[in-house]
Amino acid sequence: MKELLTYIARNLVDHPDAVHVTEHAGDGETVLELRVDPEDMGKVIGRQGRIAKEIRTLIRSVAQRQGTRVSVEIID
Repeated sequence: MKELLTYIARNLVDHPDAVHVTEHAGDGETVLELRVDPEDMGKVIGRQGRIAKEIRTLIRSVAQRQGTRVSVEIID
């Protein structure tokens, strides 16, 4: 999941080297924290949060196929 989120984020932003994904295991759920360059924050979130919502939906559906629960947090 971490690699997939990194791949998606790096293809959206202008500064792909500034993309960092941190993985934390929680209570039955893995939390992926996405950090990007402050200039690229709007590109990851999108208008009215549409891109962020779609990223979360995509990661959640792939994780569900693997039998796990994953959530994505975008850290500014």
